[in-house]
Amino acid sequence: MIMSKLNYFIQKAILIFAFVISSVSMMNAQWVSPGNGTTYTIEDLVELSNGCVIWSESNNSYRIENDVTISANDKLVVNHSLNFDNNVTLTIKGSIEAINTDTYYWLSFSGNYGVNGRIRLEDATAPCVFRRCYITQLDGIQVIESEAVFTDCHFQNFHCEQQSAVVDCMNCDPVFTNCNFDNNSGSAISSPANGQTSPQIIDCIFFLNLGENRPQINLGPGAQDSIRIVRCTIDDGDHTIGGISIADLMGTGATKILLKDNIIKNCRYGYNQQGYNLSSVIIGNQFINNKLETNPMNGGSGISIYGMDENNKAYIRNNVITNNHWGITVINAADVNLGTEDDWGRNVIHGNGHVYNYGASYGIFDLYNNSAYDITAVGNYWGTIDEQEIEEHITHQFDDPSLGLVYYIPFLTEDGVNEVKTTGFEVWPNPVSNGSFTLSLKKAVPTEVTIYNVNGQLIKSQFIDNQINTINIEALKSGVYFVEVKNIESKNLKKIIIQ
Repeated sequence: MIMSKLNYFIQKAILIFAFVISSVSMMNAQWVSPGNGTTYTIEDLVELSNGCVIWSESNNSYRIENDVTISANDKLVVNHSLNFDNNVTLTIKGSIEAINTDTYYWLSFSGNYGVNGRIRLEDATAPCVFRRCYITQLDGIQVIESEAVFTDCHFQNFHCEQQSAVVDCMNCDPVFTNCNFDNNSGSAISSPANGQTSPQIIDCIFFLNLGENRPQINLGPGAQDSIRIVRCTIDDGDHTIGGISIADLMGTGATKILLKDNIIKNCRYGYNQQGYNLSSVIIGNQFINNKLETNPMNGGSGISIYGMDENNKAYIRNNVITNNHWGITVINAADVNLGTEDDWGRNVIHGNGHVYNYGASYGIFDLYNNSAYDITAVGNYWGTIDEQEIEEHITHQFDDPSLGLVYYIPFLTEDGVNEVKTTGFEVWPNPVSNGSFTLSLKKAVPTEVTIYNVNGQLIKSQFIDNQINTINIEALKSGVYFVEVKNIESKNLKKIIIQ
C-alpha cells in the first residue's frame, strides 16, 4: 500500500515536471534561419519552423505563433497575408520583401489574433521593402540601422503599448512614399534623442495618430542626409496632438530639414524645431487652424523655432500661416530668415491669435520674436497694408526692449503688387551633395538658368517657369560652378559648390 502510494506520487511528480518542461519549451519556442544565404517564402516557414508559422485552414490564413528570426544574409519573401499571435516578433536581420502586385487587395500584416505583435528590422544586411501592404493591429515596427522602404502602405489601428510610435527608427534613413497612417494609438513615425535618423517622408497622409502629448511625426537629430517631409497632409481631427516636432536637445549632430508643400492643420501645433544645430528650409507649406491646445501659453504655433543658440536656423518662404494660436514663434535664440531685401519671403501670415473666456480676444500674434536676435521678414503679406496694424500683430523690440527687432518693411499687398523689380534667386542646399539643388525665383516668370565652370565654359542650360525648381546636376563632377539666372527683368549670378 505504501509502495503503491509512493509510485503514485512519483508518477504525478514526473507528469508535473514534464508539463513544466513542456510549458517552458513552448514559451521559449522560436525559429531562427541558419544565415546561409537562403531565400524563404511563408510556405517554406510552415514546413521548416517547427510550428512557429502555421497555415490555419479554418481561417484561410498564415499565422506566426512564435518568434521568427530571419538571420543575416537570409531573405524572407512574403507573398501571402500574415497574422501575428499575441506578443510575437518577426525579426529581420537579413532582408524582407513584401511586395503586392495585385491591384484589388492589400498584402496584410495583421495582429488580429492577439496584441503586441511586432516587426523588427535590426542591422539588416540588405534592403527591406514593403509595397502595397496593409499593416494593422500590431504593437509597432522597429527599424534599427537598416535600409527600409515603405511604398503605398497603410498603417492602421496600431496598439503602441511597448513603443511610442507605429514606426520607431534609429540610426537609419527609412523612406515612406504614398503611405497612410491613421487611427493609431501612438505617433506615426518617431526617432530617439540619442540616435541620428533622417527619414524621407513623401506624399503621405497622417490622421488621428494619438501619441499622448506626442506629435504625429516626432523626430530626434538627423543623420548625414537631410530629413525630408514633402507633400504630406497632417490632420489631428480636432484632437490635441501636435503635427511635427524635430529636436536635438543634446547637440548630437547637425540636422538638416526640408519641409516642403505640406498641409498641417487642426493640430495642437503645426511644426516645432527645437535644440542645437538644426537648419531647416520651410517652403510652400500650409499651417492652418493649429490651435487645439486649450492653454495658448503651452503651445499652438503654426511654426515654432526654439533654439539653444543661434545655430538653430530656419529659412521660411512661400508658406500660408493662418488661424493658429500663434503664427510664428521664435524662442530663446535662433537665426530665422523670413525674407530679405534681395529675397522676399512671400509668406502669407495673418489671422493668428487666440481667445479665452467664451470668445474674448487674448491677442493677435502673427509673429512673436521672443528672443534677443533680430529677424528679417521682408516681403510678406500680413493680412493688411496698414503698417500700424502690421506692427500691432508683431511682437518684438518695440514691445519689449529685451527682444530683437523684426524688419518687415517693405511688405506685400494681398495680390503681391508691391514686389521689387529685380529678380533675385536662392539655391539650396549649397554645397550640393545629392545630384540636384533647388532654385527659387522671386516670382514665376520664364527664366533661363545657365551653369558655368570656373573657366567660364558653358556646362548646362535650361529654361524654367516655376517659382520653385529642381535643377539636376548628376552629370557634373565635384568642384566650384556659377549659376546664372536671366529673364526679362534682370540677371543674377551665384556660386555653388558640388561635393
